Amino acid sequence: MSGNGGGGTGAGHPGPPGPTEKRPNELLTSWFVRSGWSKGELARQVNRRARRLGASHISTDTSRVRRWLDGENPREPIPRILSELFSERFGVAVSAEDLGLRASRPTPSATGVDLPWTGPQTVALLSEFSRSDLMLARRGFLGTSLALSAGPSLIEPMQRWLVPNQPAAAPEPEPAAGRARGRLSKPELDLLETTTVMFRRWDAQCGGGLRRKAVVGQLHEVTDLLQEPQPGATRATLFKVAAELAELAGWMSYDVGLQPTAQKYFVLALHAAKEAGDRPLGSYILSSMSRQMIHLGRPDDALELIHLAQYGSRDCASPRTQSMLYAMEARAYANMGQPGRTKRAVRMAEDIFAEADEWDEPDPDWIRFFSEAELHGENSHSYRDLAYVAGRSPAYASLAEPLMKQAVDLFAEDDEHQRSYALNLIGLATVHLLRREPEQSAALATDAIGIAKKVRSERVNTRIRKTVDTAVRDFGGLAEVVDLTDLLAKELPETAEAV
Repeated sequence: MSGNGGGGTGAGHPGPPGPTEKRPNELLTSWFVRSGWSKGELARQVNRRARRLGASHISTDTSRVRRWLDGENPREPIPRILSELFSERFGVAVSAEDLGLRASRPTPSATGVDLPWTGPQTVALLSEFSRSDLMLARRGFLGTSLALSAGPSLIEPMQRWLVPNQPAAAPEPEPAAGRARGRLSKPELDLLETTTVMFRRWDAQCGGGLRRKAVVGQLHEVTDLLQEPQPGATRATLFKVAAELAELAGWMSYDVGLQPTAQKYFVLALHAAKEAGDRPLGSYILSSMSRQMIHLGRPDDALELIHLAQYGSRDCASPRTQSMLYAMEARAYANMGQPGRTKRAVRMAEDIFAEADEWDEPDPDWIRFFSEAELHGENSHSYRDLAYVAGRSPAYASLAEPLMKQAVDLFAEDDEHQRSYALNLIGLATVHLLRREPEQSAALATDAIGIAKKVRSERVNTRIRKTVDTAVRDFGGLAEVVDLTDLLAKELPETAEAV
């Protein structure tokens, strides 16, 4: 499959063909071979689809299919029909460009991250991506048609978040009375924001696997509203709601293991936050991207994203938000093996969090998750990560244990953040393995399995499996570890779940 959904007709070739020369269409051939179709079968399907579209003049046969494979570029609607047929066959979004049937668009690809920072294009890309996600309803299929960006190809486009927006056009006059067609009343806007809060609660309690499609559907509805004429203040609020929903869709996608899909939603969320003029929200979105990069083993990228977030919100983020950003900075430094900078960032997170209750303005809902329990959990994971990077250092594991224990105790009393409870139980289990205390580790992992059954989170399941694998490797003969292995196989079998 092509990486970012582009891949024009010349992809993979050493140079352009001459004016009359045709080259075999290697992209189309690759998809065709993997489909298992014969040329005659593909021709029959094209003809059936064409008739459904009212294009009864199309009459494809095996020789025509052979010419396409040999490099002939068919006219519309054939590229669109082939795109639909291969998308349905593989369950991924296969564009005409992916099939080598049309030159790539001159504008940035709708499946990349280097996107134009303009309101109308942000709305169009949000609408297109959410619609594709809803259409390809089975788990993972949209994500497998994308490729993750990392390094400069990710960081450089995100730096444009700091560039001021162009001056906006004069705002439209407010309607004199009542609600004009396409205009939203304040109660309607309030309801949109309340619905976003509700979705966030569901995610924290149940994981990303249960409500992801509902969030994507709501996002698509909001982008429809953004395509209608709206007063300036209403438009800004809608962009803020769109940014929060896109971030949440990204977070849920990350939670269930759809990493490229998650990244694309995060990028689009950052664009929407910029259009809304909400820099603290933008910094939060960048922190989610940073967390994903840590998860994917790219702490250097994570640190760049956090520094972008900190700089961009340096004069407007609340203490709670600043504390969260320092905690994520500590995670990045820990995974880079820099203990001095890790400890400094941990201290900054703790010191600034102490000021959170003195902040004059109420925190937005998206940062309220960052409680004392979350602070302890993040900082303990930083020390735990340092222990791994330092060759399973018992000294750093000892620093992690009391903080992780505080996080577990606080989350045990919190019915709303069950996924965080499970993740910190697993974290504490790994700390006990680092301290060579397998009995305590097995007991904590057992508790985590009990919660994981109720939380649809592939991230939780994966961490449990990795922890159990480590326990088996180091203490496989211990009765508690044997029992834990049996419990895992029974309660969390490795089966794909629909999203």
